[in-house]
Amino acid sequence: MLSFEELVTSLQGCVIGEDQTPEHVSQTLRLFFDKLSEASRNSVKRCKERCLEEAVQLLRHISEEQLHLLEDESHLLLLVRLLLSLQLQMVNISTACRKVDQMLQQLAKVNHSVVLRETQHCLQRIVDAEQMLSLEDLQRACMFLEDSTVGREVWRESHLSLLSKVSQLFPAVLQQESLRDGPLCYIAVKMCLQIFQLLSGEVAPLVWDKNHVSPAVHTILQALMDVILGQCCNRDTRLLAGAAVAMLINTAPESRAGEAAAWSLLQVSYSESWLLTVGALQVQCGPAGRDGVDRLVVCRGLLTCCRPHILLSSHEDAAETCLLLKGLFPLVYALCEEKLDCHYFSFEVLTLWLKKVKEFSSDIWKKTGVPLLPDDSSLQQELLHIIWTNAESPVEGVAESVRSAFALLLDLYEVDCEHFCDTKKNLYVTLLQRIIKLPCEAKAKYHRLCALLPYLGTDMVLDHCAEIPNHLLKCLSTNHLSPCGSELYRCLIQQQRRELCEGSHTELDLASQWARRWRCVLHEALTSDVTLLQNNSATHLLPCTFQVFPSAVDLLLASLDPFSPGHLYAWACILSSYRAVTGGSPWALQGSATLETLQLALSSADDKVRLAALNLLCCSPKTKDTPTAEEMAMMRRFIPQNLNCESSPFRQHFQAGIKKFLVRIRDGCLARVRGQKNKKRGDTNNSERTDDILQQGIEFVEWLGQLPYSNLAPGLSYQRKKTALLVLSAVLETCTDSWSPDKKKGQPPANMGSLISCARQRGLWDFGCRTKQLVLIGCLEDSTNEIRELSAALLLRFFPHSFPHDIAAALLTRTNQLLCSPRVQEAQMGALMMKVLLHKSQQHPEGSRLNRETSISRGSNPEASCLIQSLVTELEEHYLTAKADMMLAARTKPIHGVLSALQRCLLEAPSCVFETVGHDLIFKVLSLMEKISLLLLGVLYGDLDACATETDAPPSFCDMGNAINSLIAQASGGGQVDGEEIVLLSEEHSLVLTCCWVSLKEIGIFLGSLVEKIRTESKPNQCPLTKEDLMRASKVFKNILLKCRHWGAVEGCCVGFTRFCASLLSSSDAELKDIPAHMLKQGLQVVQSPRSTSVTRRAAGLPMLILCVLSAEEASKSRPLLAHSVHTLLETANTTVPENWDQTVDLPQVCAVHTLQALVRGSGLGAAVLQFAPSVAVLSLTLLSSPCWAMRNAALQLYSSLCSRMLGQRPSSEEGGPAQNGMSPLAFFLHYPSLQPFLLGELRGAAKDLQGPSNEARLHLQPSLFPVLTLLAQLQPGVHDSTESLSDFLPPLLQLSANPIHSVRVMASKALVAMTPPSEYTSILIKLTAQLPGLQERCCHNRLHGQLLQIRAVSDRALCTHSAPSADLCEVLSRVEASLWLVTEAQRCPLLRTAYLGVAESLKQFCCETFLSKLSESLMHDLQKPQQQPQVGLSSFHQQAIHFLCTDLKWACQIWDSFSALSLDLQLSLVTTVVDGRGLKESSLNEVIQRVLQSNLRGALLSQNVDYRRTFLAALVTVMVEGDSTSPHHCPQSAPLEDPVLPECVNLLLGDLEEQRGGPELLSQALSAASLLLSQLSHSSLKITVLQRWCSILEIQRSPDAPEVLRLACAEALCAAAEREHSTPPVIMIRLINTGLYLLQDQSQQVRMKAACFTSTLHHVRRGEPQRSVYVMQVNQALPLLLDLLLEEFWDIPGTLEVLLCHLPQPDLRSVQKEASETTCSSLYEQDEANVFAEPSVMSAHVLPYLLQMAGKYSKSSALAQSQRSWAEDNAAQVLDGLIDCRELQPAETLTPAWLARLRDPRFHSTLCGLLTRAAFLLQLLKTSDDVCHLCDPSSLHRSVQDVCSLLSQSGVHFPAALTAAVSGELPI
Repeated sequence: MLSFEELVTSLQGCVIGEDQTPEHVSQTLRLFFDKLSEASRNSVKRCKERCLEEAVQLLRHISEEQLHLLEDESHLLLLVRLLLSLQLQMVNISTACRKVDQMLQQLAKVNHSVVLRETQHCLQRIVDAEQMLSLEDLQRACMFLEDSTVGREVWRESHLSLLSKVSQLFPAVLQQESLRDGPLCYIAVKMCLQIFQLLSGEVAPLVWDKNHVSPAVHTILQALMDVILGQCCNRDTRLLAGAAVAMLINTAPESRAGEAAAWSLLQVSYSESWLLTVGALQVQCGPAGRDGVDRLVVCRGLLTCCRPHILLSSHEDAAETCLLLKGLFPLVYALCEEKLDCHYFSFEVLTLWLKKVKEFSSDIWKKTGVPLLPDDSSLQQELLHIIWTNAESPVEGVAESVRSAFALLLDLYEVDCEHFCDTKKNLYVTLLQRIIKLPCEAKAKYHRLCALLPYLGTDMVLDHCAEIPNHLLKCLSTNHLSPCGSELYRCLIQQQRRELCEGSHTELDLASQWARRWRCVLHEALTSDVTLLQNNSATHLLPCTFQVFPSAVDLLLASLDPFSPGHLYAWACILSSYRAVTGGSPWALQGSATLETLQLALSSADDKVRLAALNLLCCSPKTKDTPTAEEMAMMRRFIPQNLNCESSPFRQHFQAGIKKFLVRIRDGCLARVRGQKNKKRGDTNNSERTDDILQQGIEFVEWLGQLPYSNLAPGLSYQRKKTALLVLSAVLETCTDSWSPDKKKGQPPANMGSLISCARQRGLWDFGCRTKQLVLIGCLEDSTNEIRELSAALLLRFFPHSFPHDIAAALLTRTNQLLCSPRVQEAQMGALMMKVLLHKSQQHPEGSRLNRETSISRGSNPEASCLIQSLVTELEEHYLTAKADMMLAARTKPIHGVLSALQRCLLEAPSCVFETVGHDLIFKVLSLMEKISLLLLGVLYGDLDACATETDAPPSFCDMGNAINSLIAQASGGGQVDGEEIVLLSEEHSLVLTCCWVSLKEIGIFLGSLVEKIRTESKPNQCPLTKEDLMRASKVFKNILLKCRHWGAVEGCCVGFTRFCASLLSSSDAELKDIPAHMLKQGLQVVQSPRSTSVTRRAAGLPMLILCVLSAEEASKSRPLLAHSVHTLLETANTTVPENWDQTVDLPQVCAVHTLQALVRGSGLGAAVLQFAPSVAVLSLTLLSSPCWAMRNAALQLYSSLCSRMLGQRPSSEEGGPAQNGMSPLAFFLHYPSLQPFLLGELRGAAKDLQGPSNEARLHLQPSLFPVLTLLAQLQPGVHDSTESLSDFLPPLLQLSANPIHSVRVMASKALVAMTPPSEYTSILIKLTAQLPGLQERCCHNRLHGQLLQIRAVSDRALCTHSAPSADLCEVLSRVEASLWLVTEAQRCPLLRTAYLGVAESLKQFCCETFLSKLSESLMHDLQKPQQQPQVGLSSFHQQAIHFLCTDLKWACQIWDSFSALSLDLQLSLVTTVVDGRGLKESSLNEVIQRVLQSNLRGALLSQNVDYRRTFLAALVTVMVEGDSTSPHHCPQSAPLEDPVLPECVNLLLGDLEEQRGGPELLSQALSAASLLLSQLSHSSLKITVLQRWCSILEIQRSPDAPEVLRLACAEALCAAAEREHSTPPVIMIRLINTGLYLLQDQSQQVRMKAACFTSTLHHVRRGEPQRSVYVMQVNQALPLLLDLLLEEFWDIPGTLEVLLCHLPQPDLRSVQKEASETTCSSLYEQDEANVFAEPSVMSAHVLPYLLQMAGKYSKSSALAQSQRSWAEDNAAQVLDGLIDCRELQPAETLTPAWLARLRDPRFHSTLCGLLTRAAFLLQLLKTSDDVCHLCDPSSLHRSVQDVCSLLSQSGVHFPAALTAAVSGELPI
């Protein structure tokens, strides 16, 4: 048969060239053949489908009569063969095959016999072949059966032959493990399923008619049952086999025969051999397996495939029985109860069962005559049991299935009650009561309420569970509870609307009813201080609110004040959500105030407020809703101001918002372009309006497309460049015609070309010009990986498919330089650049939108082959250099760069590996990697021969260091130098070590990925890599993992090794699958064998080798390798440790435990390891008692990792999250039942040890006790235990209160709370308080302390929701109050007093005033009493006492009034409470504290206790300011200190700051305190002097080199000064503004935010607005505002010009060039700038307009004129020289490597900006003043500046917009 290409060529020549063929038919056929060729050539599935769909449409355009012409000319046969050839090519793409089948069906209408005959020929080759069916044969047979209409017709005729071939296949497949567990067996079973389903009429007689029984079908049935019963390990194959057998039963012509076969199949649960009867067939079946999959697949198959009469059938004489209820349910229930590996599928089957029962409920009622789910029936109880107990299952997917099952159960109960007229429906109320008892932290509570809600109604649910609103707020404050809480809210309001709509209500009435219950809840959530609560409520609650109650928007907006904290965010969220959901205009809701508030939100300092406002601007439910001119203007202002935001989520949301905005512009403009084509003549006004909208949209896109390039200059911050690239990506993705096959959404419209043409006609949208390419090429050398990768992606996707020759040549030169750099980062740059060069060398066909995605035919890209060949040659040269001189190689040819480049070029190329390079080159690469790995390991060993041996013990770190030192000594020509030991690694040492470990890491990643890619691209059994090749590769991995200790190398190698193993384990070749298994066996042998050195404890290679192999094992199988490995490791770890073990080596037992820990922690295994969790837990807890310290250490690490895996990730919330995890004790022991008796035994054993005589002073150590308690304490408390199965834990936990170890008592109290059901809280409290001793009673202090801890823990949990004390609680309170002596001096133990005080604090809200007064008096007396001697625990008690007293205003004032009389320790505790924010809610108390602190300030400053001084100052600062840390400072409110104390205190503080006495924390508090106290100075002359000293301190501490805490204190000092701006001298104010400008550019976001507070407060004070409405603006808004203030108020002050000029970078271009030429790669790492956030070029653009305005004021002030004239005279020559230097830099016509390097120099770019800014300022001075005209000619200077800018811009230098505007004369002055 001719190939596809030959058939296409033949048809094109014959059909299209025929004269008889009409022209339009020839044209259509030509396009049709092109589409078929493109579909064949393309490797991307979506591209194939797209081409075939277009081909189908083209063929439909040709009528049957015209197709008959092909038949007459005998060309129809060729066309049919062409389509069949294409169909065979796409055998694995079902949708593509069906599209080809549509075309064949169309041809069959012309001549059915031709299509049938050719299809028969294709299939005949399959069934007539003598050899066994291959995988390809089966795939083709399945395709023709499933996706081909004519194919099914052919198979119907040849079904006997097909069945015979399949039956011959099964015995051979099932005999070989690799075949039965691989794809061949799976496809064979799938083939059977399709035959039984699609050819049921033909199969039925062969099964059910004794006279026509087929041996082939008998063989197939036997094979399918063997697969089901476990002969095959692949779970997917077994599931398919179950469906196939059920489908075979379905073919029964008589119902009774099928029913009998189904009942016969249920014998699968038998533990002995049994006989399956299906019609006339009988097969012998083995006993049921232990994994439960056999029962699972049978149940699933029967439920999914069997007809209703089979599922409803009775068993023999039991007429009332039913297969669904009596046959299947016991199996399903047992599967759900057992904790098997197939747990998820078990619950999936349960859901299927419930669906079938509901579907056939009426038939079941007729059959049984009784309700399905009567109350208290066993069926109902069993269903509720498995649903209730598995709701918190840790197995992925089970909880979701349980939810579905619960909803189905309720629905089934509803229809059952309705059918039998049961109006009570008791189950619903019972379930509601049961759900209410669940703790609010349980996710199941909310899911069950959602399911129950429709049956009870909102009022009943909310009335019975009044805490739901509060619970919802808590859910939204916690990540893992947010989805279920949001879902409950949505269900509640939807149900509320359904209930309300039963009457006649308007939308406003409905919204009012909603607001009655929910407005306050949403208002609280949206304005909360908790970020998670805010975000989740805006994201989840608002959209569903407006979907259900759209009129609620007015009610929500009515309660908001934009100037109140949190309200601005809520306002923006409400409006944006309303607009997105309803499409209503937000601008009409509040009139003109809406735009004003929006502007406030867009300028807010809070990122989330700005994002919400952006979303409001950008969102719209209609993408054709073109933004208005005002919206575009707002976006033009907003986007540039938000390019350097530090938050990564902000950048992502920022890009998403811009995309939405651009889509609106694009789709709106496209609609108008289409409208212009169809417009009516004479409609001039509409045409002009359309043109205006088009012009606005196109110009906005052009502006936005240009903006990023000036923000990608070198020297700009990472944040700005990353955001600029995201913006550029949004523009290019939205407004170019770039279709991506890998994206389902976000594709450009099909008619995008018309809009692009419209923009191009206007001279706009040239997105791919040369200068823009140069900017992105420069970004390939950015210091951050993200910038490099994103730039490369944009270059490859959106720019011309090949570089100009000069760019390619310069880039290649630069790439080769970088690949030889020893710096890892630079080598990675070179690798990425090489990948870009390779892709740009690909030759794609022109004229196709998909040309970037089309695959390359073999040998079609010689450029790429040459490039890779050169890399291989370079790698070989690096290897030879390293072999000859390792030191030279480490400096000049460090290997890893070329390896990384090869990896990128081969693995990330758009074509197959062997299409780019040949076999020989690949084998050369593999050989080189093997040699290099041995060489580098030999360097670390210090002996190449030792590395080549089979020993698995790597050298120690000391040995490696000595080996490298010897190498360095040899290279330097000397021997080993003796002398003082050097702690730090030398530069040479770092070079060698980096070269070795990075290269080994790259080899590991590259080798595994290369093998995986080659095997993936190769056809089955045709992989060019032989077993010997793969064995050599495996040895490379083994060497790196076992012989290299560097974690980076091991970690990188693991990535590649896992891919390598996964590729081999998925192979059908048994020999290849055995390679990883053999390595695993070797690894386990290494673990079990004694060694002479440590392998595991200090190097992680061996456990990682085992983990990689096991992670690669297919998850769909039973993971036999994992089971074998875990059992081996458990056995090894349990082996007795020898008595005299060597502590310098690892024992096999210790190694086994560490390996188990690696398996437990490994993310690759996931939940698969949980099946072994109980055994591993018991092992780890047992080994904690080992006499070997290394064993105990390893066991503790293993236990910790295992607990994290069993309990899952701890829920995160805004306030740090709860101490517990989300799994309750009931759920935990349900899933790990074998752990319950073991843990209980450990607790009982520990408790029993405490039962000795009370006077016996023995310490019984039980190492496992604390870990057990820790595990129990982490379980979720508050879950009701209906079975009381966990009540046995309570007695030992209560007894452990007497444990002599403090931490055990604390943990026992926490565990008691977790294990106690809520119904037992009160009885536990009564029991514990009853044991509190009287004053004269003897007691065990440990037991009493433990009991008090338990009382505190239980009461905290039990009383968290109580509003009034019950009778039992009153009894508890009276007993606690009666034990007041425990806190008095009568109790001498401070630990007990502290514990009792904790109990009192927990019960304080319920205690009587008399008791509280006595308690407070006692505490006060104790605090004021002089301390006799130090006592352990007394300080902690005093702190607790102080905290207790400070919660009451009366006692707090008393203790503060006695501050001076207290000891220093108590004073420290007292001021610490202020710093912690306790007791500051009452303004009267604040005044008392401030008065006390100020009166004691001098003494504190003279104190020698640094901790006390720091805390005292922090407390003073805290009370002297109002608001939180994000608000600007306000004026102090108490009377000032009296003279001369205040000046002395200020002088002391300033002296400490000037002399730098104390650490940064102390100095920062001193600076803040001094700044606040300055406002109280009254003497003017003294104040001026002090202010100048203070300013000087600020100017020193604002430096980027100063500690961050001091820079933050500087910003806070500015905020304090802003309040008294009116009394600050101008000279001081200028200095403060200058400090503010520096701090607005600080690296710390917190410092910048505080500096923005200074600007906001300054602006607010100058406007004279009320104090409460201070609005904190964004940093980028604050900077120009500060410059505005400087120019408006202080323009004529001499220092103002210097302030502006000091922010410009120096203009000395020559020195920059000289430094660049002298700079060499002298070290492995570059020194970062002190402030990486500062952007001199951006600051130049900020300052330039103000300099120009200053120049414009030249004539208005003589002082200003003098300073400007002096500047011009001093700097004119330097500016002119700099411009001359710029002209001399004129690049050549073609790009050179030198110029390319210069483009990436940040100093070069910032110097240019500083130079041109000064030139623009000088030019403006020349224009406004005749005094400086003699310095130079203005016109000549202007021309020179413009020439320089033009030249540099054309050569890839993009300047800020303000600078280019000033040069061109567009910037207003």
